[in-house]
Amino acid sequence: MIENKNLILAVVLSVAVLLGFELYFKNTTPAPQQTAETGQPGQPGQSPSALPGAPSSGAALPQAPGAPAVPGGPAPQATRTEVLAETPRVRIETPRLTGSISLKGGRIDDLILADYRETLEPDSDPITLLSPRGVKDAYFAEFGWISPAGADGKPAVKVPDADTVWTPSSKTLAPGTPVTLSWDNGQGQVFKRTYTIDENFMFTVAQTVENAGSDAVELFPYGLVSRQGTPETSGFYILHEGLLGVNNGELKEVDYDDLQETKQETSTGTGGWIGITDKYWLTALIPGKDTEVTKRYVYRKAGVVDTYQVDFLGAGVKVAPGASGAAENRLFAGAKQVKVLDAYEESLGIERFDLAIDWGWFYFLTRPIFYGLLWLEVHFGNLGLAILLLTVGIKLAFFPLANKSYESMSKMKKLQPEMTKLRERYGDDKVKLNEEMMSLYKREGANPASGCLPILVQIPVFFALYKVLFVTIEMRHAPFYGWIHDLSAADPTNLFTLFGLVPWPAPDIMHLGVWPLLMGISMFLQQKLNPQPTDPMQAKVMMFLPVLFTFLLAKFPAGLVIYWTWNNLLSIAQQWVIMRRMGVKA
Repeated sequence: MIENKNLILAVVLSVAVLLGFELYFKNTTPAPQQTAETGQPGQPGQSPSALPGAPSSGAALPQAPGAPAVPGGPAPQATRTEVLAETPRVRIETPRLTGSISLKGGRIDDLILADYRETLEPDSDPITLLSPRGVKDAYFAEFGWISPAGADGKPAVKVPDADTVWTPSSKTLAPGTPVTLSWDNGQGQVFKRTYTIDENFMFTVAQTVENAGSDAVELFPYGLVSRQGTPETSGFYILHEGLLGVNNGELKEVDYDDLQETKQETSTGTGGWIGITDKYWLTALIPGKDTEVTKRYVYRKAGVVDTYQVDFLGAGVKVAPGASGAAENRLFAGAKQVKVLDAYEESLGIERFDLAIDWGWFYFLTRPIFYGLLWLEVHFGNLGLAILLLTVGIKLAFFPLANKSYESMSKMKKLQPEMTKLRERYGDDKVKLNEEMMSLYKREGANPASGCLPILVQIPVFFALYKVLFVTIEMRHAPFYGWIHDLSAADPTNLFTLFGLVPWPAPDIMHLGVWPLLMGISMFLQQKLNPQPTDPMQAKVMMFLPVLFTFLLAKFPAGLVIYWTWNNLLSIAQQWVIMRRMGVKA
């Protein structure tokens, strides 16, 4: 039967929306974990490669300077506080970042995000983004110079390395207060590195070389971000966590496990950026937008620990005697706030910097929904209210389409008595029954596929809103009212513990919060307004569907469940009005 096939199609589409996330998008394979602790990162990278434009003697692409390979067994670990105290440092103090720069090596290896905490608890630790080598999960950024090898095979110029101790111009780096580090190599060259930081998360690193020697020198500027250990990821295919960058206008995403197989990936282009991203945090190198650089994604197992690195190498800078050479690059280290990334993209000309956020396939829909939610939050003071108002706006946008669908569904409901008679009359003659049914639909202007239309319309919006709630930091820890303190997390209440009255650690599959329960009830009520299947088996399937959706949505972000529930209630009201207007019993 035509209506039976369309009913089955509607069920399949409905279930696909939810099961798609659970069975396809969710990666059930856990990310590889660090297997042992280590002391220092190794030198990620393979055999040396020739520099673009370098002399024939060649020079190595940037490595992690002075970082010896880790022995076969785990090395003793010092605490982060102990390692930080071992070296002299320049403090970093901004409204949004605190930390320090190590004067030994000149690395940015101590960074804490002042605005964000690990959990909702007010006394929870702030987010630690970067940590020095010598501690578990070391994560740091570094800039410097590479000198091509001379005739004797050694670097022609002594350049600063991981053991170089710099002299600072001041003790604190702050917005409006840059810090310059200086070092004399004793061979006629003086290296200076000036760090500047803004009110958000952008460092500017200006490197200069003053050549007081008798011969010209050529040096190649580099920048790198090194990460030790494979971090725990969310495990969802819809969210990229790992290495990424933009080169020649193309976004490249490299998963940790993929890089473990390929070991190294290289590309050359002008400008762009390259970095390592977590769900909400990003550390990215940004070469000069008019500078051609070689970018790399590198993996190496340092002892027993996975080590990842992104780096870039710029073109050679030739410095005549008595002259100076310079290179300026940037480092972003902080939260992936959409407006902050967009502002940097516009003001600094950083190519497609907004793609640091994984907007997904529905980019054209996800970003407008995100900005719509932010605009509504500014005017109404709560992201939960913004979701409710956005739902109303979406319903209004699709009102004519939905109205037509609900009118057709009302006609189908009104025709159910006649359809039952036709089944009884032609039950054994399927061909004749189909012909009579089609004649009835045509005569009354009813569409048996009308029930699929509202579902099809909602699917892209559902996916896009899910993306917004899941990947944008603006939704992290955003409260609603009552017990919902984080719209990006699942409803914390549970029916099976009597909403907290019974101290029972219920299995994950038996977690059913208040909002998912309300969603299931609203779906059941909406289903009762729709034409009911005359076939008993189909009727049972349709009765089971709200139960299935209720348990599937129980694990989804609360903001998405609130949207779905509110959307159901608006649909019920719209459909009820249309049915009353058409004289159909609701």
